[in-house]
Amino acid sequence: MQHRSLGPDAPLVSAIGLGGMPLSITGRPNEGTAMEVVHASLDAGVTLIDTADVYCLDDRDIGHNERLIGDAVARWRGDRASLVIATKGGLTRPGGRWERDGRPRHLRSACEASLRALGVQRIDLYQLHAPDPKVPFMESIGALATLQQDGKIRWIGLSNVSVEQIRQAQAEITVVTVQNRLNPFFREALEEGVVDYCGRQGIGFLAYSPVGGGRLNKKLPDHAALQGLAARVAATPHELVLAWVLAQGETVIAIPGARSVDHALSATRAADVTLDADALCVIDQAEFSRD
Repeated sequence: MQHRSLGPDAPLVSAIGLGGMPLSITGRPNEGTAMEVVHASLDAGVTLIDTADVYCLDDRDIGHNERLIGDAVARWRGDRASLVIATKGGLTRPGGRWERDGRPRHLRSACEASLRALGVQRIDLYQLHAPDPKVPFMESIGALATLQQDGKIRWIGLSNVSVEQIRQAQAEITVVTVQNRLNPFFREALEEGVVDYCGRQGIGFLAYSPVGGGRLNKKLPDHAALQGLAARVAATPHELVLAWVLAQGETVIAIPGARSVDHALSATRAADVTLDADALCVIDQAEFSRD
């Protein structure tokens, strides 16, 4: 497993992390299987797990994934000190919907609930899940800065943000990570310069939905361009796409989710897949239809 810097004044972490979301939303596996997925990932060398308070079914289930991850890490026989557990605040799940709440009061209460759910005294990496258009962005950033000053979080990250918002936040805090979507179907993080800016600033770019998400990733095995490359590189189409994501920048870290041990282990193997310039060009130029 290759490692990359998480961000400014932060340690190296595995280039492939584990996204916890599929273990707690609709279609989630049973708790035993979920534990096996987490432990298989950790045993394979994953040292970064990304979760969120809203990875759950609805507002009655808030913190499900954090509790699952906290329990799985507590039961793991490896070195907890080597792990970075990242979570997020700033969304809510009323009736199962996804809504934003970036008010400082909400972020503080969400952070304190996340501390309890994870069973820790301090959160390694706490991320603003998304800017709230109803709340001045810098008010949300100020709330994160206060939580850090209070010792409740170690590092601060942002998610679903633009380059301009990153710059604004940097005026008040050290932005360690940025978590935005990146996959061959959705390349806005490349086109809008977020990946490039993070690379120049040494900010870890956490690529979520790196194989396209629940519906689109099912299209990858039948993709003609990927099928041809897979035979040449001896990797699965999903592994090829993860390797392509990692190749987009030196600070890019992919955080795919998994509902089975096989998928979790396949993701970790992608960190060792090397794509030459020709292979990258094939994926760059291929059409990845969202239909």
